[in-house]
Amino acid sequence: MAVVRKEESAVLNGKVTQKQDFKTGNEMAALAIAQYNPHIMGYYPITPSTEIAEFLDEMKAEGDHTITMIPADGEHGAAGICFGASTGAGRVVNATSANGLLYALEQLPVQSGTRLPMVLNLVCRAVSGPLDIRGDHSDLYFAIHTGWPIIMARNPQMVYDFNLLAPRLAEHPDVRLPVIVAYDGFFTSHQKRRVSYFEDKQAVQDFVGPYLETVTTLDPRHPITVGPYMNDPDLINNKYQLHMAMEAAGRVARSLFAEYSKLSGRSYDLVDAYRTEDADAVVFLLGSAADTAKDVVDKMREQGKKVGLLALNVIRPFPVEEIRQALKGVKALLVGERADSVGSAGGVLSSEIKSALMDAGMTTRVLTRIYGLGGKDFYPEDAEAFLQLALDTAKAGKVEVPFDYYGTTATTGNKPVTVVPPLSYEETHTGLVKTSRDEATGELKVVLPPPRALMGKQKKIAPGHGACPGCGIFGAIDQFMRGLEGDIVVLFHTGCAMVVTTGYPFSSHRVTYVHNLFQNGAATLSGVVEMYYEKVRRGEIEAPAGDELTFVMVTGDGGMDIGMGPAIGTALRNHKMIILEYDNEGYMNTGAQLSYSTPMGHMTSTSHPGQTSFGKTFHHKDTPQIMAATNIPYVFTGVEAFPQDLMKKAAKAQWYAKNVGLAYGKVLIACPLNWKSDDRLGTKIVEAAVNSCFFPLYEVEQGITKITYNPEEKGKRVPAADWLKMMGKTRHLLKPENAPVVEEFEREVERRWQRLRAKNDNPLL
Repeated sequence: MAVVRKEESAVLNGKVTQKQDFKTGNEMAALAIAQYNPHIMGYYPITPSTEIAEFLDEMKAEGDHTITMIPADGEHGAAGICFGASTGAGRVVNATSANGLLYALEQLPVQSGTRLPMVLNLVCRAVSGPLDIRGDHSDLYFAIHTGWPIIMARNPQMVYDFNLLAPRLAEHPDVRLPVIVAYDGFFTSHQKRRVSYFEDKQAVQDFVGPYLETVTTLDPRHPITVGPYMNDPDLINNKYQLHMAMEAAGRVARSLFAEYSKLSGRSYDLVDAYRTEDADAVVFLLGSAADTAKDVVDKMREQGKKVGLLALNVIRPFPVEEIRQALKGVKALLVGERADSVGSAGGVLSSEIKSALMDAGMTTRVLTRIYGLGGKDFYPEDAEAFLQLALDTAKAGKVEVPFDYYGTTATTGNKPVTVVPPLSYEETHTGLVKTSRDEATGELKVVLPPPRALMGKQKKIAPGHGACPGCGIFGAIDQFMRGLEGDIVVLFHTGCAMVVTTGYPFSSHRVTYVHNLFQNGAATLSGVVEMYYEKVRRGEIEAPAGDELTFVMVTGDGGMDIGMGPAIGTALRNHKMIILEYDNEGYMNTGAQLSYSTPMGHMTSTSHPGQTSFGKTFHHKDTPQIMAATNIPYVFTGVEAFPQDLMKKAAKAQWYAKNVGLAYGKVLIACPLNWKSDDRLGTKIVEAAVNSCFFPLYEVEQGITKITYNPEEKGKRVPAADWLKMMGKTRHLLKPENAPVVEEFEREVERRWQRLRAKNDNPLL
């Protein structure tokens, strides 16, 4: 038999040759996208979809595709990038999950309503709150109302195949709609399965074909208006056209499935009806759970039980006729839903299935069970329990319990368990830190006791949290908190510090703690602040003058990117609170992706160095200067390596937060895991960042800038390159070919330092 080599031919027996491997769903999504090579990807990291952008960035660094990848400031911004790019008549992709989808949600009907094709991978995950990063379908249930066709992949193979089919479906002249490829977070996204994929990139691009352009915003000789204001009779016609396009999507999907089968040998239809043709009882499941149930169906068939399985490959448009055909003669159907439409006494898809059957006069008994929320595993015995319940219903001829939850256990209630005792009044009111204001000069003075005395203050975050070895967050936060006196309330943005201290039902916090969505912490805490002061004003809370609560928001891991807008709004309103940002130079909580605080040239999981790249391509955001421009009363920077400086600034921030308005501070902290540095060197690394003038220590008090530590005057200034040498994430910059990058980095460090010195020397700047 002749051996056909890849170099000789990409076609074998009439089909394009394929390679077998073991890969995850996210790997297969990235591979498919890289192979057909769309123009633009606007993205923002969120678990578990983030890996798609990471894999694509790594592939781009090695020259495997030419997609322009745009890191957004949040999922709403990413959706805007994608919408804007799609108006330019090119291929666009994105990936998101859970609250990321909800943050972008208002953009999705705009995209479908203006008939602009793109592809979004929705890696399904539980929508908070409370926060849970594991997989269910609560985000998917929001997506089904947005006017996007949705195809559902149950395994990594289908993720690959559907990502190649999706652009064809989206761009078809009868459809012209954005398309979602949905699959289960962690179950499908992170678990490796045997897969096949095309080795020849050109064969993939030939199947997907060129973009079918209809209109574009990039042709000035043929201007168009996108998204006009519409009057009463116009919008209903627009929505009718959207309805017709969605209906067409079902027909087009079926023809594309047939075409793809000839190319790949893998056959799909709108629904997968497995052994339903003579079944008495059937279970309906979406996603990975359907694969689990298939083997159970076979097992129960061997026992003489007439059971079957129904799964959807296409959720929108809803395949009504195919569902009816699959359930013809079935006596009982159990619909397993991995999300609940709370208060509806039945899940979303249950209601749609019941409607489809009722309209056809079918008598199949339908019952619903909500299962697997928050990533709770679905085992073969669970599938067997579902099928047996359906069989019992078929035998009884009636539904005993139409709707219920499956797999719940006893809980501890809705309050975290107290593991460590709260701080007493005496522990929070030590009187060790004294802050006073000179009424004549207005100057604020802070008197600290010897460091040993301050170390005796009780920690506000107890030992026992789950941070990585060498994490700089808690050393810096602890130093800052030791500069505060009295009782505090803290709010933590989503991030490492939040996740590792609050694993339900336990908490490491010895003070009152609040969490809200990633982007909205500042606004949330401002609401708490104003409620407190209003209740004080009404006499509902007793707060002696000078002993009011101190409110502190702790943010990091990109929180001042996605949360910048609410933070600026909070600053402009000048609420009496403190925003403390720990800067680890990335989105470390989701896997060390690029953030706007990542310095230029630094390596992250979405700014890989490689044959065609050198790391992050643009300079980091100067958040303290941005916040200073809002004219809040106090802004500062600090590091753990200079504890007296940081604790004095904490005391000042508290005074301003109680007496004047908002204070903002930024502390640089080491992340050994993602900086690729020695666990023990964190303090030395941030000290070197200060001495290189990359992270200068200063404060802006009532608009006047003061450098609080000048390494040049101390004779300790070091080149920025010396700081870069201390971290694995930047050692690639020391290669000769990257010398221009280091030179540009050092020029920017010097420019910002000289500007800061000028402000220090001139109170009017």
